[in-house]
Amino acid sequence: MRSRRETFDDVVIEVAERAREYLGTRYAGVEFAVEEVPSSDPAPWEEQAAAVGRLVPVGGAVGHRIVIYRRPVETRARDAAEVAVIVREVVAEQVAALLNVPPSEIDL
Repeated sequence: MRSRRETFDDVVIEVAERAREYLGTRYAGVEFAVEEVPSSDPAPWEEQAAAVGRLVPVGGAVGHRIVIYRRPVETRARDAAEVAVIVREVVAEQVAALLNVPPSEIDL
């Protein structure tokens, strides 16, 4: 039997693979990560509410990182199906921010 953490990671991996189609070769180096909770010191431009995801723009050869926060997502979801919906929405929002397009253009 898989743990909730493993199941969550599987959802993020599946959604990240679909997001690669939108990222193309220009953003092939984007990393996807899962963290339990956001840091306690959000950047000044970020909302002060608990974030469910974050785009960490990094310059140079390092690439960008899209982080999904497991505990805030699970707190908002009623069941596993809703976890998947929220993860898709969060990843779509972050990919859209990176590509500078409306999130409605990203269908994951």
